[in-house]
Amino acid sequence: MTTRPHVLIIEDDPEIRNLLRDYLSRQGFRVETGDGGVALDRFRTTFGDPDLIVLDIMLPGEDGLSICRRVRAASRVPILMLTAKGEDIDRIIGLEMGADDYLPKPFNPRELVARVRAILRRVEAAPLECRRFSINETLVVDLDSRQAVLGTEAPLALTGAEFALLECFLTRPNRVLSRDQLMDWTRGRQADPLDRTIDVQVSRLRKKIERGAELIKTIRGEGYLFTGSVREL
Repeated sequence: MTTRPHVLIIEDDPEIRNLLRDYLSRQGFRVETGDGGVALDRFRTTFGDPDLIVLDIMLPGEDGLSICRRVRAASRVPILMLTAKGEDIDRIIGLEMGADDYLPKPFNPRELVARVRAILRRVEAAPLECRRFSINETLVVDLDSRQAVLGTEAPLALTGAEFALLECFLTRPNRVLSRDQLMDWTRGRQADPLDRTIDVQVSRLRKKIERGAELIKTIRGEGYLFTGSVREL
């Protein structure tokens, strides 16, 4: 990742929550915190999906397993679960529900950071299995033929740069993507602070793919968020 990964910590113990927030922040992560499922809903409303969730199992109200199940029903966001020492059943259930890793309490913050980084490396390196996507059930994108078709119209006239940008968005939906990331992924280099090429390309792409529905949302000071409903074909 070319910008600081955005991590959401859901932990009801304020001492542990603050410790992890401060430690991860010092290690270069952007961090949001909360003590329950409401924190996830609030984060998504503001930023979209986080890059990773650190999720405690033992929470008041909606527990971590329920939150994990809810996340997995709609997203592939990586989840690192925090479990009580010796509670093997919780770890097994958490992994079965889709958690990517677990860490028993008490733990060394350095180990948590190492696990977070390892998970993020795996996510970035994971091969893309699906090659065709439907967006809002109206726009069909085929990555192999590099065509985008809106409804029954002829394929959209997208430039190579615009198609590469669209591919970045639809393979990473509900994540805020910075200009630096988009420049790196589409052009193989980091953006100059004064380079507004990505902004121009996003504007052109919007005009071609948006027909009455906002698909690409501008997040002030952060980048862009693809809000379309993406389904693999």
